[in-house]
Amino acid sequence: MKDRKKALFIYNPHAGKAMIRHHLLDILDVLTAASLEIVMYPTRRQGDAIEKVIADAGAYDVLICSGGDGTLDEVVTGMMKRRKRIPIGYIPAGSTNDFARSLKIPADMTKAAKIIVEGKPFQTDIGAFNDDTFVYIAAFGLFTDVSYETDQQMKNVLGHMAYILEGAKRVGTYPSYRMKIRANNMLIEDELLYGMVTNSVSVGGFQNITGSNVQLDDGLFEVTLIKKPANVMEFNEIMVSFVSGKIDTNLIYCFKTDHLEIESEVPLPWTLDGEFGGEHTKVSIKNKQQALTIFVPN
Repeated sequence: MKDRKKALFIYNPHAGKAMIRHHLLDILDVLTAASLEIVMYPTRRQGDAIEKVIADAGAYDVLICSGGDGTLDEVVTGMMKRRKRIPIGYIPAGSTNDFARSLKIPADMTKAAKIIVEGKPFQTDIGAFNDDTFVYIAAFGLFTDVSYETDQQMKNVLGHMAYILEGAKRVGTYPSYRMKIRANNMLIEDELLYGMVTNSVSVGGFQNITGSNVQLDDGLFEVTLIKKPANVMEFNEIMVSFVSGKIDTNLIYCFKTDHLEIESEVPLPWTLDGEFGGEHTKVSIKNKQQALTIFVPN
């Protein structure tokens, strides 16, 4: 990053107990010591970061993002809509920070800032979801609406446990969906409780539930689909598989693919990187291999 001179710093002042307020001076000290000229931009509302990146990112050499996965999602969404894309430095400040964990970017905000100026560029895969974008997960079904229905204050106090507690209250009445999934020349038709298409080693703060040998730049998603359990014993079997990190049950489909088509009989709510992704009956998900550059540890 020796040649980098101008940086746009987009940050969510409310993410993760407003942590950045306590670390901002240290972060700026690290960045300015590397001869970066910083322009600060605090987000004010949902979608703000997308608009700012589309409008102004081209005037800078690097874009620095601080916030949770939702803030990062907005920054990446905006960047993917640009013809000219610039590298991204990420300083995690949210409740779970799944993607940062996958990239081995530390939770310590000052150390994360040092990676932007001392680390190496990494070309990561990005997901295309119909006309939208996601960084590390597109999901439907059980728990997927919890993150965007859970109050921000509750997220800040409880972290990722807030998602689990909120979802656990509704497990007994959660619906399943009759679906068709086409991928890798195969067709799956089943009643599904949950599904996730991921490019991450961590989801909801939990490690190793997306499969083995996860590579963030290989052009492949890890897909996990959970069948509707017929009884409590089957539901427990599913939960044990996730907790152990070993998917050893015929109640779960697991595979890798670069592209899949998904159909549901009714409009189905989706979440993209923890934020509401709309309701859809047909979804096309494609892997954009190595589409974006982000700084990671050496």
